[in-house]
Amino acid sequence: MLKPNQAVSAGVSSTDEPAPVALFRAHMPKIDLLSSLPKSKRDVQARFSDKSPEVIALSKQFGKEYFDGSRAYGYGGYRYDGRWLPVARDMIRHFGLEPGMRVLDVGCAKGFLVKDFMLACPGLEAFGLDISEYALRHSPEELTGRLHLGSAVSLPFPDSSFDAVISLNTLHNLERPDVVRAVREIERVSRGKSFIQVDAYETQAQRALFLDWVLTAAFHDYPDQWINLFEEAGYTGDYFWTILE
Repeated sequence: MLKPNQAVSAGVSSTDEPAPVALFRAHMPKIDLLSSLPKSKRDVQARFSDKSPEVIALSKQFGKEYFDGSRAYGYGGYRYDGRWLPVARDMIRHFGLEPGMRVLDVGCAKGFLVKDFMLACPGLEAFGLDISEYALRHSPEELTGRLHLGSAVSLPFPDSSFDAVISLNTLHNLERPDVVRAVREIERVSRGKSFIQVDAYETQAQRALFLDWVLTAAFHDYPDQWINLFEEAGYTGDYFWTILE
């Protein structure tokens, strides 16, 4: 199951690691903003048994099979159940969001978190972007006009147009050069507040488990390499890892 990994303590001394890394991590906090999300059970052995080049290729189309087909292809049925509402509340509190402010979810899928942002804070202007035409066509009706079809590597929004930008378990689906571009885009359209969560692993055992499970991730690595990528992209927001254990 997925377990939150411990956040870096605010009390870590710069003498505990190389100065540039320590300074960067102090500027970019590691924080678990999905702690209130129910943890789903993952049958890694079944996924590995079902996996094939054909299954992977179909999953990477991010269509009906990925969202609403069998678990072998992805979600195994992605339906609104309100589970993102506590997460929305936590993010609103963390970022100090208020009615009239704007928040963007990059990789919003069917827009359930976008919906819950607006339920948690009436008047908050929430928007989403996703590469999946299928997901957007099967989003809640009340999100009409709020969800955009597009890629994270080229966000169709002006500079500094959102009070907060989030991207949850999405950017690892890009190749590394495009991950850098996407992180730069998140930095560009945000007003200094952002949060990125991506797949990672801290041990060889975790990496092996992840490789047995993964279908769509094109770039994944250990945390220190993700930190290097964030630094390369000039990212200044918050972050956390999704680790399969």
